[in-house]
Amino acid sequence: IQRRKGSRQAYARMEQRGGWETEITPDLRQFIEAQRSIFIATATIDAQPYIQHRGGPKGFLRVLHDRTLAFADFRGNRQYISMGNLADNPKVHLFLMDYTHRQRVKIWGTAEVVEDDVELLERLMPTDYDAVPERAFVIHVAAWDANCPQHIPLRLDEEDVAAALEERDQRIRELTGR
Repeated sequence: IQRRKGSRQAYARMEQRGGWETEITPDLRQFIEAQRSIFIATATIDAQPYIQHRGGPKGFLRVLHDRTLAFADFRGNRQYISMGNLADNPKVHLFLMDYTHRQRVKIWGTAEVVEDDVELLERLMPTDYDAVPERAFVIHVAAWDANCPQHIPLRLDEEDVAAALEERDQRIRELTGR
């Protein structure tokens, strides 16, 4: 399809340079640890895909090493579909979208569910976050890629809008003496 659509030459050059990135760079680490929301894709042993949202405060997704990510999995709806899929098929894909800065990152790898490591859960648990961690998801990064911002709508988080409005209101108070 790339040949037919005219993009094969560009991707061939990327492949000659070694393909996708495989190690987490400082810029990627900063991007990852600023996310509040991610999508995790798994598949059954017979390749039926499943996508699940995971979220928390900024920094809930942590970089443990240059090729390892992890997050505390909080008590939820108790379906355990991602866990079940990973038990049969460890392939995983993370999709990280930052609407405010119009950036997205795709991460391919394998994942494992770690259920009885209190030290790891303590390390992954966000400070002052009211949630019950039940297990850790540890993702071993095989490759990652950042996409272009084309067609990503600009969206702002509620707290960012509130902060901007407070800053504006404070400036108005300063200017008006009220």
